[in-house]
Amino acid sequence: MKIRRIVAFLLAGCLALGLSGCGGEKKESKGQVKIFNWGEYIDEEVIEQFEEETGIEVVYDTFETNEAMYPIIEAGGVSYDAICPSDYMIEKLIANDLLAEINFDNIPNMKYISEEIMEGSRAFDPENKYSVPYTFGTLGILYNTALIDDEIDSWEDLWNEEYKGNILMYNSPRDLFVAPLEILGYSINTTDEAQLSEAKELLLKQKPLIQRYVMDQIKDSMISGSASIAMCYSGEVLQLQSGNPDLRYVVPKEGSNYFIDSWVIPANAENKENAEAWINFLNRPEIALKNFEYITYSTPNTGAQELLDEELLDNPALFPGEDILSQCEVFHSLGADGDALFNDLWLQLRDAG
Repeated sequence: MKIRRIVAFLLAGCLALGLSGCGGEKKESKGQVKIFNWGEYIDEEVIEQFEEETGIEVVYDTFETNEAMYPIIEAGGVSYDAICPSDYMIEKLIANDLLAEINFDNIPNMKYISEEIMEGSRAFDPENKYSVPYTFGTLGILYNTALIDDEIDSWEDLWNEEYKGNILMYNSPRDLFVAPLEILGYSINTTDEAQLSEAKELLLKQKPLIQRYVMDQIKDSMISGSASIAMCYSGEVLQLQSGNPDLRYVVPKEGSNYFIDSWVIPANAENKENAEAWINFLNRPEIALKNFEYITYSTPNTGAQELLDEELLDNPALFPGEDILSQCEVFHSLGADGDALFNDLWLQLRDAG
């Protein structure tokens, strides 16, 4: 769902032998934990620290999208112990009995998870039985204040003819349709064909104004100034602003998408207690802080937040308040028919002259 590159890395051979580090003292092996996560979505030093402290070997694989991850879990050929999907995909996994209930007695560090984020998780995990939030954020607009004098505050600004040729939109149906659906006052989870057709017509009117539909390319284009305004997920903002301090992020006044990525345990996990140990470790405040500093997606861990500089805590792009979140919706799983409808409309839009 978010823009992430696939990163594949090999664990050091000495870890496979149950050592605490190359040349280190031998530790008693306590088995494995097989992790399936987004690329570049953890500090690799955290993995090494977990292995050293617990004696549990981490087998770590990555995926690029929720949609690429799901059939692997559904097929069950690889029995992962902990995976980190997004909200709507967790909802789908629960509906299809593909997740195990978590034993929260094994995760005492759950006490650090924000109550507000736990409440938000009920949108896809109604009884909070299957998931532990890892990151959260919003979808909004990123713009270059050195190139745009106006104050941007609406999705309609992405239809402004003054920015023709400098607008970037996401090459992803669900994300792309957020903007027109919010302008029209419809839910971003609608499957009403008439409402979605209206949204497609708005996107057709916008198409001559945009530079291109993108995903990861947004970074170079916005940092270099070759584009001046774009859809953007909040987790990218710190990295982008470090490359270009003139970039500013805003959640449009009409509302937007509010996402939560969470750790879950597949129903066929072979090392469930080790998975719970992994999740508990990641929720230790100093570990959650270390991950935040690496991936820059907002942490729901209140212990980690207490260790952050006030400047970061006061940044609404990173830690949006209730005034922002109350206007946003979490994506829901739309089922096969709903997904097909969005994809069909996207293909019509893409192929339009």
